[in-house]
Amino acid sequence: MKQFACGTVVDGCDGVVTGETDDDVLAAAARHAAEAHGITEVPDELVTQIRAGITTA
Repeated sequence: MKQFACGTVVDGCDGVVTGETDDDVLAAAARHAAEAHGITEVPDELVTQIRAGITTA
């Protein structure tokens, strides 16, 4: 299982998303970004930051 802690990119956010693959985590992070932060389009720079922050749980 892989995970991403949103707080590594957005200060103060305690959201954590998980998935089987990096792409699953990215999809979950995009849903979280829309629901929690109102970000409906994730820019490439943010995708890069998310990919760098994905860890194995």
